[in-house]
Amino acid sequence: MTTSSRQPGRHRLAIKRVYLPPEETDGQRVLVDRLWPRGLRKADAHVSVWLKEVAPSTELRQWFGHDPARWAEFKSRYAAELAHNPALEKLRDLWAQGDVTLLYSAHDEAHNQARALADFLEASR
Repeated sequence: MTTSSRQPGRHRLAIKRVYLPPEETDGQRVLVDRLWPRGLRKADAHVSVWLKEVAPSTELRQWFGHDPARWAEFKSRYAAELAHNPALEKLRDLWAQGDVTLLYSAHDEAHNQARALADFLEASR
């Protein structure tokens, strides 16, 4: 699933699973997982930038465990981490230059760090 948002005069921010084939509309393909996706060769991923520093901390990722019941709390804790994360500026710079697609490997398309990150970026823009 690919989701995106665009406001007039602004570049597109989309999210999608890293296992899906690249599209011309992806722009910069930014992997936002701390760990490299299982079973995916780097040559097949078509990742422009692996920005693992913007991913949730290991502790937060393990606590969340992709449990939808913890989603709201995960988003809150992740937002607190992002507020003090210098790597976020690199991502904002990429987005300022053009379209960006945040790539993630989780199976759950609605409850993953890329979704939370996109929501955070949109809210703080």
